[in-house]
Amino acid sequence: MKRLRVTKPKAIIKVFAVLLPLLLCGFGVASASSEHSSGVSGNVAATPAVEVAHGGAEAAPEEEKAGDVIMHHILDKGVLSFEPFGEVSLPHLSIPASVPVLGGLDISVTKHVVMLWLVSAALLIVFSIVGGKYKTMNARQAPKGLANAMEALVEFIRLDVAKSNIGHGYEKHLPYLLTIFFFILFCNLLGLIPYGATATGNVNVTLALSIFTFFVTQVAAFRAHGVKGYLQHLTAGTHWSLWIIMVPIEIIGQFTKPFALTVRLFANMTAGHIIILSLIFISFILKSYIVAVAVSVPFAIFIYLLELFVAFLQAFVFTMLSALFIGLATAHEGHDEHEAAVAHH
Repeated sequence: MKRLRVTKPKAIIKVFAVLLPLLLCGFGVASASSEHSSGVSGNVAATPAVEVAHGGAEAAPEEEKAGDVIMHHILDKGVLSFEPFGEVSLPHLSIPASVPVLGGLDISVTKHVVMLWLVSAALLIVFSIVGGKYKTMNARQAPKGLANAMEALVEFIRLDVAKSNIGHGYEKHLPYLLTIFFFILFCNLLGLIPYGATATGNVNVTLALSIFTFFVTQVAAFRAHGVKGYLQHLTAGTHWSLWIIMVPIEIIGQFTKPFALTVRLFANMTAGHIIILSLIFISFILKSYIVAVAVSVPFAIFIYLLELFVAFLQAFVFTMLSALFIGLATAHEGHDEHEAAVAHH
């Protein structure tokens, strides 16, 4: 099979270097606002000292419930937990109130922000290594190891996602689609390692990715059809008397697509972790070794392995839907018939 030459490693690295800092600075740090504004430190649930009537001693700390532990793992916090070794508090930062427009904005570092940094670093390292291997390879030499695995994924996104859904001119959108695919994939996988956190389980991160897709789709539509063609698309070719109905429906439809992308990825990645932790806590709630051996551990392992599959699946689904939205926005009338006629001849 002919080796992939459409997307050069340098081009991929440049796309990562441009888009990922925007993801980190734009919406990743926004998750800190709810945490620090509410005064939650992210450590353990507050246990105020209560004087006992007779002894005068402090009451024993209230035992943390299973739901508290699960939410502590799922929610974004201002600390990194390394139980049983302790916790590391992250810096609390905010823009001074004297700064115009942005004054008072909370830009504190949270565990999801740290995971975004780690994912960015991992992506740059992996693709720098892959790009270096391509430099040392001749034209007839097949890639091996990491380069082979990355090329297989890139080829899959190029042919089965970008080309199949966008068609003519898909090459210009391929760097973006590859970026979001590997970014989501690495976020999902790093969330499954011990002491890790799933950044894509944060709605701010998935919202940022969806907004990128929304703007890429709109820009592609304007470039493909022009302003006049874009406005005609909003009317869906109907009679002018129906524009008062069609135009609002089409505008709402433009915003429901990124909303669906946001909720789909966020809900799927969050649900998996909740299920795993819930299965583990069943044995503690029932206080039964039999339940632990027969139910909790086997089912938790099964769901964990399923989450490995879901990590790839959700990265593919988000990328595929992004390509589909771009393809629908850039498609011309009669485009499919023309391609079919060309293929027939």
